[in-house]
Amino acid sequence: MADTPAAASRFLRTTGQHATIEPDEFTAGGFVLRIGGAEQSHVNLADPSDIFYEYLRRIGHLVDLAAPWGEPVTALHLGAGALTLARYLQATRPGSEQYAVELERELLDFVLDQLPLPEGTRLHALIGDARDALAELSPELRFDVVILDIFSGPEAPEHLACTEFYREAAAKLTPRGVLIVNVGDEPGLTLVRSQVAALRRAMADVSAFAETGMFTGRYPGNIILTGTQVPWPEVWTAALTARGPHPAKVLAGVGLDELSD
Repeated sequence: MADTPAAASRFLRTTGQHATIEPDEFTAGGFVLRIGGAEQSHVNLADPSDIFYEYLRRIGHLVDLAAPWGEPVTALHLGAGALTLARYLQATRPGSEQYAVELERELLDFVLDQLPLPEGTRLHALIGDARDALAELSPELRFDVVILDIFSGPEAPEHLACTEFYREAAAKLTPRGVLIVNVGDEPGLTLVRSQVAALRRAMADVSAFAETGMFTGRYPGNIILTGTQVPWPEVWTAALTARGPHPAKVLAGVGLDELSD
């Protein structure tokens, strides 16, 4: 692996912001990606299976359940960031076939240049809008995991935060495939509620996974929604609750009604 500089920056033409990558002083081998000064991603080059952000660790736990442990999967990442989850999949499921869609060409080039992927990673990078890229994929291509990590506040792109897009994503899933959506929201959880309703119209079943306090609707933060093509496996609730990060809570079935519009 090439030497990584102590700090580096790149101008992103699409948004007009600057991206920086700096060493994480608290994690050996860790690096932080910031966009416009806001911390966006964390990568541990020394141990890609170690995920620093709590919401990404929760997504990692969901991916762990999507197929037998260690078995390669096909994965689609809508929103690439620093490719933390792509690195995690290669570390835990070597040989996985992965696709990553990123709107900012400069960002993806910057990340791949400064934070090289683990040896053997099979990643196909696509530049463009998530919905457009989904439509342009080969009709025969199917994924065990589709991860949407684009929503970062109470407002989200309307063409993505809708039932029609989720149906299009669901059509790209294998029979065992799951659709995972990270929803960052403000108190009141208006966006989360709308996305629960939209996913319920597109998938056979839906769950929500987060830090327990998030479900009170009093705090800003992230809730992970998962759409399945079969009834939500109750054993997954127990597994996710046990794995944390703690305190952790999963809502599924009628328990999810409290988050419906």
